[in-house]
Amino acid sequence: MSEELLLLAGTAASIGFVHTLLGPDHYLPFVVLARARGWSTRRTAAITLLCGVGHVLSSVLLGLLGIGLGVALGRLEAIEAMRGELAGWALLAVGAVYTAWGLKRALAGGRGHVHLGSGHVAVHALTHAHGEGEGAAATAARRLPLTPWALFLVFVLGPCEPLIPILMYPAAAASTAGMLLVAGVFAVATLATMLAIVLLGLSGVRHLHVGRLERYSHALAGAAILLCGVAIQFLGL
Repeated sequence: MSEELLLLAGTAASIGFVHTLLGPDHYLPFVVLARARGWSTRRTAAITLLCGVGHVLSSVLLGLLGIGLGVALGRLEAIEAMRGELAGWALLAVGAVYTAWGLKRALAGGRGHVHLGSGHVAVHALTHAHGEGEGAAATAARRLPLTPWALFLVFVLGPCEPLIPILMYPAAAASTAGMLLVAGVFAVATLATMLAIVLLGLSGVRHLHVGRLERYSHALAGAAILLCGVAIQFLGL
C-alpha cells in the first residue's frame, strides 16, 4: 500500500471518529431510549449498529454513484446538505412525538417499560389502584406507533458530510481500491465510535436513579432526541 493511501486511510479514520464524537445525534438517542425502554445491551448494540450502517452506507453509495456518474463535488455536497436538512426535521418530529406521548403517560399516572413487538412497540404500563398495596398492580397494554425503524430512517437520511471530499482524492487518481479503502476505514471508525459511546453511556445511565422522575423517563428521552434535532437543524452540529 502506498504512503499516500496510508495517510488517506488515517485521515478517514480520524474524521470518522471526530465527526461521530461531535454529533450527539450519533449516540444520545440510543442511550436515552435504551434507558427508558429497558433495552438489553445486546439489543441496544444491534439497533445502534443497524442505524449506523444505514447512516454510513447511504453516504458511501451516494458518493460512489456520484463519482461514477461524474457529478461535481459541489453538487454532491449540496445533495448531502439537503439530506441533512431532512434528517434534522425528521429527528425533531420523532423527538416531539415521543416527548408528547411520554408526558401523556406520565400525567396519566402510567409507569412501566416498553419492549419491541412485531411491527410495533408494546408498552406495558403498571398502574396502582387507589388504596391498594404495591402488589396489587393491574397491567394494561398500549401501543405507540414509534419503533427503532423511525430512528433507522432518520439515520439513512442523515449525511456523512466529511466523507465526500476525502473520497474525491482516490477518485481523481482513478483508484477504485483507494475509494473502497477510504469508505471502509471511515465506516469502521464511525460505527466503532458510535457503539463505544452508546455502551459507555448506557452503562452510566443504568446506575442513575431518578426517583419520582422515573415516570417521566419516556418524556425525558423524547426531549433529549428533540434537543438533538434542534442541535442539527438550528446549531449546525
